[in-house]
Amino acid sequence: MAEVHIIGQIIQAKDFPKQNLFCKWYLQIGNNWKLISGKKEGQTQVTSSQLGNVCKWSFPIDIHLATAGLQGWPKIYLQVYHLDWLGRSHIFGYGFVTVPTAPGTHLLDCYTWRPFGTIKDRFVQYFLGGGFQIKNPDLIFSSGERYKLSTEAMGVVSFELCVILRNFTNYGVEYE
Repeated sequence: MAEVHIIGQIIQAKDFPKQNLFCKWYLQIGNNWKLISGKKEGQTQVTSSQLGNVCKWSFPIDIHLATAGLQGWPKIYLQVYHLDWLGRSHIFGYGFVTVPTAPGTHLLDCYTWRPFGTIKDRFVQYFLGGGFQIKNPDLIFSSGERYKLSTEAMGVVSFELCVILRNFTNYGVEYE
């Protein structure tokens, strides 16, 4: 079986409108894939920046996968949350990155977005908190459905991922 080892970190969040951010991440893989070691999901710590608009996480990721086929290549889906002064968490952005198919170290930026409501909804959100949340995360991966939503751009989450491939000679790729 072919194997993919993903080692890296969620480096930081930048350009979000508020501080006190944390990130929940989930690994999405196809049916032909099997998790050998590591976790398929995780959550960073809450962090804020005293200077500028960059929240540093440096949250480690270490995932080892095996596959019988290339279909369903791994993607990292994430949700960025803001923790307000009352300790409530509000969704601040959705996004995903596809794990690179080439071996080596890669710096990736994930541009996040969130659903955008009417002016009344925004007014309520501003004074009471909360906001729209997506009930089905699969909507994020299906481009046809995602583009039907009204959204607003949020910030950028940066990743550093080192991809190690093993036994990929049967798939037309000569990585060993």
